[in-house]
Amino acid sequence: MSAPSPIPSSGPRLLLASASPRRRELLARIGMTPDEVVAADIDETPAKAELPRDYARRMAREKALAISPGEAFVLAGDTVVAAGRRVLPKAEGEATARACLALLSGRRHRVFCAVALRHPDGTVRERLSETQLRFKRLSAEEIDAYIAGGEWHGKAGGYAIQGMAEALIPWIQGSHSGVVGLPLHETRALLKAAGFALA
Repeated sequence: MSAPSPIPSSGPRLLLASASPRRRELLARIGMTPDEVVAADIDETPAKAELPRDYARRMAREKALAISPGEAFVLAGDTVVAAGRRVLPKAEGEATARACLALLSGRRHRVFCAVALRHPDGTVRERLSETQLRFKRLSAEEIDAYIAGGEWHGKAGGYAIQGMAEALIPWIQGSHSGVVGLPLHETRALLKAAGFALA
């Protein structure tokens, strides 16, 4: 009796190293649904004198390497809001969110979003998007209203561009999806190069 024929592979498997629903939603825009979602637990403390772009790259890479993938690919991303060389924190409290908004009011800042794809052989390939944005000059009432909405919680730089903050940002140059949490152009390029079937 001959051996049974192998079942054809349905393509490479993808693990998303993030619990962020925003990243899952963004992946869906390019026709990708991760086979599994596993939050990466790493130390996210910036190194002394670490530049924002380097910090974003390091965080994405470390998240991708923190997951045991088996035969799957691991996709990870990290978003960093920077005022000059300063990395702004994720706002876990109202005081931090207010301080970030006051600092960004009326000025340009940059958002770096790194994406890393770990291959089953252990190699990691990365891409980085850099976006410049400018907030309008925010009044105390506008900051109060934004804080009251609660969108700032857990967000780098104290704001979420996909919500009410978008109406306060008159100028943006770069990747809107990168500011949300996953630069789709860069992510699509990584996945296609790895053999994922994307249109």
